Amino acid sequence: MIIRVRCLAARLRGVAAIAVALGLLVGCKPSKGAAPAAPPAPHVSVVTMHAKPVSLTSDLPGRTTAFGTAAIEPQVTGVVLKRLFTEGDDVTAGQVLYQIDPASYQAQVDSEKAAVEKARAVVVSERLTVGRDRPLVRAQAVAQETLDNDVATLLQNEADVASARAALETASINLGYTKVTAPIAGRTGRSSVTAGALVTADQTTALATVTQINPIYVDVTQPSTTLLRLKRELKSGQLKTAGTNQAEVHLILEDGSDYPQVGRLQFSEVSVDEDTGTVTLRAIFPNDDGLLLPGMFVRERIQEGISADGILAPQQAVTHNPQGQPTALIVDKDNKVQLRVLVADRAIGTNWLVTKGLVEGDRVIVAGVQMVKPGMVVVPQEQTAAPAADQSAAAN
Repeated sequence: MIIRVRCLAARLRGVAAIAVALGLLVGCKPSKGAAPAAPPAPHVSVVTMHAKPVSLTSDLPGRTTAFGTAAIEPQVTGVVLKRLFTEGDDVTAGQVLYQIDPASYQAQVDSEKAAVEKARAVVVSERLTVGRDRPLVRAQAVAQETLDNDVATLLQNEADVASARAALETASINLGYTKVTAPIAGRTGRSSVTAGALVTADQTTALATVTQINPIYVDVTQPSTTLLRLKRELKSGQLKTAGTNQAEVHLILEDGSDYPQVGRLQFSEVSVDEDTGTVTLRAIFPNDDGLLLPGMFVRERIQEGISADGILAPQQAVTHNPQGQPTALIVDKDNKVQLRVLVADRAIGTNWLVTKGLVEGDRVIVAGVQMVKPGMVVVPQEQTAAPAADQSAAAN
């Protein structure tokens, strides 16, 4: 009896052990309704927006153009005796550049002078004849017809004097043309002839070129919308004026240095290119030192005023939606991402000047934009803002 009781107890302990093992196995299986663990919030870099005064300027790329250019061409035929300038020199208007052999032209002047004197002598003789005939006609000693013929001859002789004087004037002009002068003040280029060369009045090759570079023009080609904007700003007083219908402009040279003298932008263009929709804006700059040469690439900088509360957003933070509108992602006070539609007025260095869509204190995402979307919670990390050197607008 005792043995049966012990066997039964042993069996019960075995069953209990199996039940405990099964319970442990069942407890290790995951429940079907349990949610997976939430992923960690992504880290993003942000820049906090601050409203500050921003200088608004427009940089307009263009090229310098000579104020005036004159090709020096001979007006008479002859041999060049001497060249009276050094290539590259500055010359004044009227300065003699070449001397053509004047001998034949001087002889022509002398001949025409003699022709004038001869014609005048004939006139004097005919006047005396007419003077003698008049009293004789009154005395009926000479026929009226004779007097009339003498008067007609006198008039013809006086006309011959005028013709001779005109021929003398022409000969004198041709003699003057043997001194080839500069029609304008400027800088000379290379000479195409030397002493001893034969030049002709109808040749197509210029002897030299004189280029006037003080003052000098700077021409920029811009969309017609830029011209309209600048005209509105000039009319409203936003642009600093430099005369009637002119605005003050500054110049930046090819090496990035500032040109020391101030120019004037002229709004004289009267037509728009139908193919490109552009206009040419011309500015004029003093060039006393001759630093500017025709054909140089430069940039005109126009001061358009100051935005008192400008918001500058880094360009890498601004994207565009399918409608082409500029947008940016910001992080709100709860560290949630929000999408903002912006109005970006112009580029300022590496930033955009935002006139609508961002306010003081907004935190704009500049790195990690691809990993987030509106509504997500993020971990923002402040990034250093754009350097102060970019705080001036350059609109094209």
